[in-house]
Amino acid sequence: MAKRDYYEILGVQRDATDEEIKKAYRRLAMEYHPDRNPGDKTAEEKFKEVSEAYEVLKDPEKRRRYDAYGHEGVKGGFGDFAGFEFDLADALRTFMSEGFGFADIFGMGRGRSRAGRKPRGSDLQIRLSLTLEEIATGVTKKLKIKRLVRCATCNGSGLKKGSKPVTCPQCNGTGEIRSVSRSIFGQFINVSTCSYCRGEGQIIKDFCEACGGEGRVQGESTLTVEIPAGVSSGNYITLRGEGDVGPNGGPPGDVLVFIEEKEHEYFERHGDDILFDLYLSFPQAALGTTVEIPTLNGKAELEISPGTQSGKILRMRGKGIPHLRGHGRGDQLVRIHVWTPTKLNKQEKELLKQLLKSENLTPPKNEKGFFKKIREVFQ
Repeated sequence: MAKRDYYEILGVQRDATDEEIKKAYRRLAMEYHPDRNPGDKTAEEKFKEVSEAYEVLKDPEKRRRYDAYGHEGVKGGFGDFAGFEFDLADALRTFMSEGFGFADIFGMGRGRSRAGRKPRGSDLQIRLSLTLEEIATGVTKKLKIKRLVRCATCNGSGLKKGSKPVTCPQCNGTGEIRSVSRSIFGQFINVSTCSYCRGEGQIIKDFCEACGGEGRVQGESTLTVEIPAGVSSGNYITLRGEGDVGPNGGPPGDVLVFIEEKEHEYFERHGDDILFDLYLSFPQAALGTTVEIPTLNGKAELEISPGTQSGKILRMRGKGIPHLRGHGRGDQLVRIHVWTPTKLNKQEKELLKQLLKSENLTPPKNEKGFFKKIREVFQ
């Protein structure tokens, strides 16, 4: 089952600060902690999930790799992240390592005011199809996207010219709504974002006519993205700050460029190796020959040794895909197929009948297989 996005799990934006990530983890970890939800397997799974997300996003190096390569960046192929799996013991260790304890689980934590904080714009996703040749060399692409841009009339404020925002009557400018409940374990304070002002603490009464008070309008942009050599389907590249601009002057989201690999006319990709099927006539395979075959960098000559068998795989070193996170590159594998003709004229048939009499052209008997069949009959 595919893992959820770590940012989505913690409920934070992709440009969230370390403090915002820690705050989100603290809130969710206390909500789903097993001591608060005894016997609740769903809560336990969520507790492990948020702890795993926090373990990755709190570490700058792990977060960088996750941002660049998704879940693949924090498992096989990255040293300490190989086989990255999280169990309940790991989740509890993460919780305790942050200095949280019983008082945090059942105590009276207080949230900070969010007043004045502008909502961030949405992330946008683009799928970019690349040929194997482009993947082998790396490429620069220009992408035309439609996105929400800052309103030029109000400069993103959403206000009608000459007007000012007023204090939100719902939260009195705090940007938060608090509710308090008591139990035998103490006092619980639930803090939620004010839905009326979206956590800003202020509202607009006189709207900009151009954007309807949103501070943003539909626009179009052209972006340049550098694709490194060696990427594969499923990899994505993050273009920071190139997504939709946030409402009322909020920061923009990101653009996520997902890589898709086009099917190739000749090659199959296997990791960083590529496979090419080469068809030879019987005389070519029996006598040996030199053939010209395609590679990702043009044509190349390949020596075929006399007596080459159908199914044999020849290796052309360094003719494959560059390694994305290291030096060198994969190989081109050439799989031999000895082609059997389907139409023969009279003369060709006579020649082949003559060849049937030659012992050198008769396949050797598979004695091992023969005796195996005898044993199976008498068992």
